[in-house]
Amino acid sequence: MNIAMVGTFGLYRKGTVRARALPLARALAARGHRVWLLVPPWDSPWESGCAWVQDGVQIIHANLPSRLPGIFHLGLTLHLVRQTMTLPVDVVHCFKPKGYAGLTHFVLWWLRLAGLAKPQLRLVVDEDDWEQAWNQIEAYSAVQKRFFAWQEVWGLRHADSVTVASQELRRLVAQTGVPFDRIFYVPNGVWPDAFANCAARRIVVRADKKDNSPILLLYSRFLEFRLERVVRILQQVVAHQPTARLLVVGKGLHHEEAELASLLCQAGLADKVTFVGWVASERLADYFAMADVGLFPFDDTPVNRAKCSVKLIELLAAGIPVVADAVGQNREYILDGESGLLVYPEDDQAFAEAVLYLLRDASLRVRLGTAAAQRIRAHFEWPRLVEEVERAYNTG
Repeated sequence: MNIAMVGTFGLYRKGTVRARALPLARALAARGHRVWLLVPPWDSPWESGCAWVQDGVQIIHANLPSRLPGIFHLGLTLHLVRQTMTLPVDVVHCFKPKGYAGLTHFVLWWLRLAGLAKPQLRLVVDEDDWEQAWNQIEAYSAVQKRFFAWQEVWGLRHADSVTVASQELRRLVAQTGVPFDRIFYVPNGVWPDAFANCAARRIVVRADKKDNSPILLLYSRFLEFRLERVVRILQQVVAHQPTARLLVVGKGLHHEEAELASLLCQAGLADKVTFVGWVASERLADYFAMADVGLFPFDDTPVNRAKCSVKLIELLAAGIPVVADAVGQNREYILDGESGLLVYPEDDQAFAEAVLYLLRDASLRVRLGTAAAQRIRAHFEWPRLVEEVERAYNTG
């Protein structure tokens, strides 16, 4: 099968293309399909017009048109449409019913209806966030909010199949009127060898460690929780485990890590925290190996209930015992008491108590971490998940 995947973002600033579309494309290519990934690099303009092959996937970055208002959006959309039409594809899989991928889907749907595109061309839409919930968070204009809300509903209803990243998204997409048999649950996953060396690396790190201070790991983009929660949780943990330290890995889109550092300093906790910033994926295992417990605060919001966090999957695949709020897809990845600990959403006292419970029981940490890695590999590896994508392509 020949497949074109169309992104809404470039490969870097947002995670949809890099963390979802590209892994699925690689898994499809490994199964013998021919796959093109078309990227509108409006947020990585240095890659405009570039193309290369990665793990069997042909990655093509669109040429960026003039930045004149209106002309840019129209020109970039038409470029993606023309590029798609020149490829011998059977399926076009648009990653988000929003932005440039949504516009490409819109044009292709009308071209197919008018007989200007192959009538057998299948148009599939991927939903990895509930975009109408993001409308309440992002600083969009009123016109943009109305347009994105319309795009989301139109795109879902006019897709031959819809792939969704969470169980909540499956429910929300069905509420828009999409028949349930056209909705395919494809959560985010990992590769079979992801963080496979963490257990061995952890032994080396423990041997080199100069003290026994427990390390709490916060691996985040800082979008999923109120920053004050981290301060409260750490205060309660340190009150009972004074030697505990917090290792913060990640960088926010709007410098949230700097705001968190300020809040921790105001609370007198600056000496308990180390910020390392953004870390390349190939170096994550080194930091994961330092962690005794992973913290995954996750506020109970419409956005969080619908999303599917790649960072949580990575923590679990690395065998880190994680404490997380029982919100949305977290409950799919973590079996409470078996592969991690879930707490009532936004209950910081319960969260801190769960962290302390793990810090006091090394054997429990090992058991939960081992079970977490086994569960992720048994149910959430890309080569397994991509089978559901193939069903989405072949249904109807």
